[in-house]
Amino acid sequence: MQLKTNKREQIFPLPVALISTISKDGVRNAAPWSNITPVLRPLEEVMLASALKRDTLENIRETGEFVINIPPADMAEAVVTCARNFPPEVDEFEVAGLKPFASKVIGAPGIEGCLAWAECTLVEEILREKFSIIIGKVVNLEVDERFFNEEGRMDFENAKPLTCILGSKGLTFTHPGPACKSINYAEMFRGGKDPLEKA
Repeated sequence: MQLKTNKREQIFPLPVALISTISKDGVRNAAPWSNITPVLRPLEEVMLASALKRDTLENIRETGEFVINIPPADMAEAVVTCARNFPPEVDEFEVAGLKPFASKVIGAPGIEGCLAWAECTLVEEILREKFSIIIGKVVNLEVDERFFNEEGRMDFENAKPLTCILGSKGLTFTHPGPACKSINYAEMFRGGKDPLEKA
């Protein structure tokens, strides 16, 4: 079966992040995001794609800051609330019943109850006709220690990070299931040496 190219999103299991920002007037905003990815390893920069008319994008442009919050599956209802198109003057933390998680480096708050918080500053915006690509630098990264080991690896089976599968008329929230296989990065490189592994 062939799909039209405008249905391409339906073939990708996508992450769900809540991006929190604050406007120049001090209004808190939280918006779900799936078009987001780290830029290679290590996690020093992240990249997200945005429609041009988004409060989140405007806030990032004005303040140069944002937080990537990783919600667990039990925050799905709050994520749905944040997905609604509220006017820019509405505090979406209040509407969705979210509590702020104090950031350590930037002014924008994170969201309490998430699994991880990546505080980011704007590095570059690549503006296209119908969308914008934001590249951010991670300036502080914190995790909920209940779901991460000492190396920073997530216990995803218990953490249940929220993901989604898109459809033609909506989306279905999911989360990762049991691992089918685990490998070391070194196995992917010739000579069995991970170039990013510290000596």
